Amino acid sequence: MAFLEIPNVSIKGMAATMPANRKDNLTDPLVNDAEKILKNTGIQYRHLADEGMTASDLCEDAAKRLLSDLKWNAEEVDCLIFVRQTPDYILPASATILQDKLGLSQNAYALDVAMGCSGYVFGLSNIAALMQSGHFKKGLLLVGDTISRTCSVNDKSTYPLFGDAGTATALEYKEGAPTMKFHFGTDGSGKDAIIIPDGGSRNPFSEDSAREEDIDEGISRSKAQLVLEGMDVFSFGISKAPQSVKALLEHFEIDQETVDNFAFHQANLFMNEKIRKKLKIDPEKVPYSLPKYGNTSCATIPLTLISERKEALEKGSQKNVGCGFGVGLSWGSVYFETENLTISEIGILK
Repeated sequence: MAFLEIPNVSIKGMAATMPANRKDNLTDPLVNDAEKILKNTGIQYRHLADEGMTASDLCEDAAKRLLSDLKWNAEEVDCLIFVRQTPDYILPASATILQDKLGLSQNAYALDVAMGCSGYVFGLSNIAALMQSGHFKKGLLLVGDTISRTCSVNDKSTYPLFGDAGTATALEYKEGAPTMKFHFGTDGSGKDAIIIPDGGSRNPFSEDSAREEDIDEGISRSKAQLVLEGMDVFSFGISKAPQSVKALLEHFEIDQETVDNFAFHQANLFMNEKIRKKLKIDPEKVPYSLPKYGNTSCATIPLTLISERKEALEKGSQKNVGCGFGVGLSWGSVYFETENLTISEIGILK
């Protein structure tokens, strides 16, 4: 089992930015059976990036506002990790572009991490591990995607579900800070459950890649667009997510009753409620941002805390568990404590 403990790193603040373009599933002419979708998924509104807007644009905006609210000088930031599935380019890494746009020192460490639904947990472990020795004093974890732009508007299994967002989490080295605790898992045999088949080195983009095909009733897409095998993903989510959270709590002897917030990846309401009930968690401890923003891929955990727990995080100590699960297939859970965070108002990028 992949367990990890990381001391001496404290989260100082969080921010999120959404695209200005907001869709309402109940009025969007491209969404069929909207009432049924809302009932099953809990998703009504989604913010969608227009052509030319990238995940790094959204994260850049979130990071700039957070740096300003924290009164941090950008040149003091020693490391930056950008978690995404939708980079600006095949190469170079988007993190290097963000280093320049944010005004970080040329001596800063900058790295892309290509992860999706579990990406916030993996990214948090990466940046905290870099910072725990104290060589890096301040860091930025940027997590976001414009995943909606990979979906076919003619695919009812993806189009009504996904929204776009960018988030920023500021971390600081602090000797004696409460230890972050992690659990991870990976199953690459399930890769086909959530995949974009064409466009990489395995299946390079071709004329055939852009041709849309009828897959099933209400599902038409090309090989360059997102595939989501709903039943496979559902079975995976309701098994691995509760197993991971249980493993984390049991291994590190964390009393579930003392946890203030359980922030799960916002997959869909039906699935997430199955997970919550399996773990026997009080509904008041499980916030949802699904109705406002949909499934925003790797951004869901910080976005949910920012949008639904702002006051509690700003005005006291909180014990938090985050759990991400999805594309890979991969999953991860984290326990972390916070105190008097700086939470920026959610930004809107035009």
